[in-house]
Amino acid sequence: MLFIDTHSHIYGEEFDEDREEVIQRAIEAGAEKILLPNIDANSMGPMLTLCDEHPDLCYPMMGLHPEELPEDPAPLLNQMEQMLAANPSHYVAVGEVGIDLYWDASRRDDQIKVFRHQIEWSIRFQLPLVIHSRSAHREIVDTMMPYKDKLCGGIFHCFGGTVEEARELLEFPGFVLGIGGVVTFKKSKLPAVLQEAVPLDRIVVETDAPYLTPTPHRGKRNESAYIPFIIEKLAEVYGTTPDVVTEQTTRTAKSIFSL
Repeated sequence: MLFIDTHSHIYGEEFDEDREEVIQRAIEAGAEKILLPNIDANSMGPMLTLCDEHPDLCYPMMGLHPEELPEDPAPLLNQMEQMLAANPSHYVAVGEVGIDLYWDASRRDDQIKVFRHQIEWSIRFQLPLVIHSRSAHREIVDTMMPYKDKLCGGIFHCFGGTVEEARELLEFPGFVLGIGGVVTFKKSKLPAVLQEAVPLDRIVVETDAPYLTPTPHRGKRNESAYIPFIIEKLAEVYGTTPDVVTEQTTRTAKSIFSL
């Protein structure tokens, strides 16, 4: 069965020495598509180049990561918006965007303002949102709520919250939870949350490569070839087979991203 890695940063410098080998391993493991979120000004070029080199495998998003805000985000946001406006069909989503207050909450208001601005891109260009949320669940929900009926869906990337948080996020129509290596960690509470609150058709799989590598490779650099370990764990969580998990998550990803 072919899978879609809905969130990977394989354009990053962590893969500069062996990127083509990483891609080949992904294909051999069953990767049908790998979706690439943008981070900042410096990531745009490498991301778009990789998508040009592998047009049937790698697909770009456009967005500004909440931890990468310049002192004045306006010029970069304008540049990104112009790129989207020039060719919106070239991008599969607005992402990776959101709010992250884990390490530093000093720019909370700036992050909210930039996130709101990019939510409006999603509506304008009718592209899904790929949302980064860390220590910011309430801010994310409150910022999105006025736009709830205008959004065209998306992913809450790297979900690791509570049952209550999962249920609240899934009240947004067309949105699903991105599930990655954390679900395989020995002490992870995510399997229990998924069992209680999240139907299989409301998740997609992702790596966040090079981060959050699943067991049994935890501690090493992550890559799309490790998605089957996530799928195997999800099959256990949902009491089904890896084939069923792969088929459903792939179908869900294709519906969100119009692939």
